[in-house]
Amino acid sequence: MKQAIILFLGLMMICPLLNGQNTKPNIVIIYVDDLGYGDLSSYGATEVITPNVDKLANGGIKFTDGHCSAATCTPSRYSLLTGRYAFRKDAAVLPGDAPLLISTDRATLPGMLKQNGYNTAVIGKWHLGLGDGNVDWNGKVAPGPLEIGFDYSYLIPSTGDRVPSVMLENHHVVGLDQEDPIKINYKKKVGNDPTGIENPELLRYPSDNFHGKTIVNGVSRIGYMSGGNAARFRDETVPYQMLQKARTFIDKNQKEPFFLYFAFHDIHVPRLPDARFIGSTSMGVRGDAIVQMDYITGELVKHLERRGLSENTIIVFSSDNGPVLDDGYTDQAVELLGKHQPAGPYRGNKYSAYEAGTRVPTIVYWPGTIEAKESDALVTQTDLYASIAELIGHKLSETEAPDSYAMWSTFAGKSNKGREFLLEESVTLSLRHGNYKYIHPTTKKAAWIKEEKNIEAGTSTEPQLFDLSKDVGERVNIAAKNKKLVKKLQAEIDRIKNNEVTR
Repeated sequence: MKQAIILFLGLMMICPLLNGQNTKPNIVIIYVDDLGYGDLSSYGATEVITPNVDKLANGGIKFTDGHCSAATCTPSRYSLLTGRYAFRKDAAVLPGDAPLLISTDRATLPGMLKQNGYNTAVIGKWHLGLGDGNVDWNGKVAPGPLEIGFDYSYLIPSTGDRVPSVMLENHHVVGLDQEDPIKINYKKKVGNDPTGIENPELLRYPSDNFHGKTIVNGVSRIGYMSGGNAARFRDETVPYQMLQKARTFIDKNQKEPFFLYFAFHDIHVPRLPDARFIGSTSMGVRGDAIVQMDYITGELVKHLERRGLSENTIIVFSSDNGPVLDDGYTDQAVELLGKHQPAGPYRGNKYSAYEAGTRVPTIVYWPGTIEAKESDALVTQTDLYASIAELIGHKLSETEAPDSYAMWSTFAGKSNKGREFLLEESVTLSLRHGNYKYIHPTTKKAAWIKEEKNIEAGTSTEPQLFDLSKDVGERVNIAAKNKKLVKKLQAEIDRIKNNEVTR
């Protein structure tokens, strides 16, 4: 009898393997660029309809108080992949020729999953640096994603408004003609390519001087580039290329657990949606880019469904920071905004210390396992690392993901317990505690945010405290009347700054 029981249990363990099924859930993170809290119809938008993302929101956990870690892209991406606050690395928005920001000896989310039997891929926008500071774009570009835990990568090396305007697959530029080598310089012009500053008549739409360097696909970029003409991307086709690479990765790895970090360039500038989406909204190219993002998201989800993988795949959908309208290009995003509210009811935008800088759509979707609900739990992308580790039974080392908390029950909707304290990074540090929002005083210069972007920086040389339950727009500073609470919140910021291992 005992032998029969042992045999039965053994068969139960190997049956999933015999059927070619995973015993661990696949994980897909869909990361949109510059998508605001109010940019989806499931989050209140009326001027743009996003049915495919709405399907995730209506069928999963839709968080109303979900946050990226920072009000700009590079720091948020760093924290998402390392479970570590970006200020510890002094991370800011990187130039296009920056070295790899994540140290190759640092634990990462893809690396942790790889240790636990996952095949891992990053497809889309990277913007975390590449190489060691002296990249040869005509040879092997390393270190990069493959050196920090990814098995496969297909990337925009930095971001679409920065050269080199090419796709990088694993260690090499895609489609490069060695007889036409790439040269990149962020300080002085190289080659004879026209620039936006010198040849504005060649542009699809004007840019500021910062974005006014080499023209690629009718749009001037940040930095100078020459050569690599056969490898230069067309912005309109990049989303489809990303989708095809994601489908291929899924097909190759569907019999084993996989992790896909699918990082959109939409709706970041330059906004150049495909012709099929032009005119989808009354808001011009920014609104049309949202529709394009929604379509690609839907096609990715449908592919998982066609392969019979949807019920064994967790999808996390979110954004790297709050919205921005005028971010270097005159593309009528401001003029055609109409009634649309990209940040919903919240104050500020990308770059800002106010709530809209980091409060973004956050959805966790796992059909058949997670029941649909709306959650007001206070959550942050920084906690995805420890939470996923908790889900798959990985015990974090003492220095691994030091700022990440295991909160899978909250992400799965089983608990409504969110963060007691949640750090928000911008020009300064802010802290959420329940409905209270504290903004640390700073003397850092942030006037450029208002002058160049027409966005409120949210900074002050004095402490700022807001009660979001009564003042969602962060208009009434109650710091002077709540000195004890201010002292408590400032002490917590000081504790976080002075103690890397916070678990």
